[in-house]
Amino acid sequence: MSLEEIKQFPTVERRRNAGLPAEKREAGEVAVFQELGKALTSSLQLDQVLRTIMEKIDEFLRPDNWSLLLLDEAKQELYFELAVGKASQALKDVRIKLGVGIAGWVAQHGEVVIVPDTAKDTRFFGKVDEKTKMETRSIVAVPVMFRETCLGVIELINCVGPDGFDPKDLKLLEALSDFAAIALENARHVKRIHELTIKDDCTSLYNARHMGFILDTEIYRSQRYNYEFSIVFIDLDHFKLVNDTHGHLVGSRLLAEIGEALKTNCRLIDFAFRYGGDEFVILLPQTSKENAINVARRLHKLIRETVWLTKDGLNTHITPSVGVAAYPLDSKTKEGLLHLADEAMYLVKNTNRDDVAAANMGILPASSEAAG
Repeated sequence: MSLEEIKQFPTVERRRNAGLPAEKREAGEVAVFQELGKALTSSLQLDQVLRTIMEKIDEFLRPDNWSLLLLDEAKQELYFELAVGKASQALKDVRIKLGVGIAGWVAQHGEVVIVPDTAKDTRFFGKVDEKTKMETRSIVAVPVMFRETCLGVIELINCVGPDGFDPKDLKLLEALSDFAAIALENARHVKRIHELTIKDDCTSLYNARHMGFILDTEIYRSQRYNYEFSIVFIDLDHFKLVNDTHGHLVGSRLLAEIGEALKTNCRLIDFAFRYGGDEFVILLPQTSKENAINVARRLHKLIRETVWLTKDGLNTHITPSVGVAAYPLDSKTKEGLLHLADEAMYLVKNTNRDDVAAANMGILPASSEAAG
């Protein structure tokens, strides 16, 4: 959920906790939990649940600012997934190292922290105030925990009154944190399931099923905006020999290494797929046939000149047979395009292997670079 989207949320009428009769407050809290429970069970949309949590924190606890920070496990940093209040825009790109500041301490230790006066707490990280031009007088920070793992921190700024932070408010905040944790874990679970359906286990490249969807999308875009695009079909020569000599596990590691190299040597807008077996497809959006041939030659050279499986001590060499086809020059259909690229690749395969061919052009002469 972006900061811009948050700004579109309807304003909630704010009420001071002290002004609410106890029975009305309790009824309101029951309604909150019913609403969140319904959101969690009826929808896997993370935005819907976080929006409800945001509104209820705003309504019941009235902080000057509040934020949901999530933990980037790879970088061991907290970043602001949600930030609500006057300083929200300034927090957009702020990152906090694990263990730094109140939020960093809470994420590291998984414990609630209530700081009535930040001037008296050595953990307070003043650089965020410098960035936001705000004055943080008090902080309430609650870890967002799921099965002993901290996913992030909910942090409320300037909501501690003269009499401290009401224990009932803390219980409500902790309950909202639990709902946030469930929503986040649900979203991650759905994302993992989605990735399993579109990615190949061995290479982590997109699979053939997802390739069909992407090709349909690219044809639509190219028809609408009058773009060209191309595909490069790659088949590894004598790959069976690797499996027969070293076993299928080594063969799988070779496929994984080549898949990673292909992805690394493509542009961000390109797509790399494992088509099946030892075959790969590279989709090159907004790329003419001429430019795609240059890419095909570069990838052909990359595969044949790289020494693979060095970590296994096998120092393997392998060559590819490569075919190229372009939209709309060669075909205006997904099936036709794949057939022509595959046909060009098989022309190489059935001749001398280790070369590049293009649809309606045959095996290509060596480039001047390769000839030199």
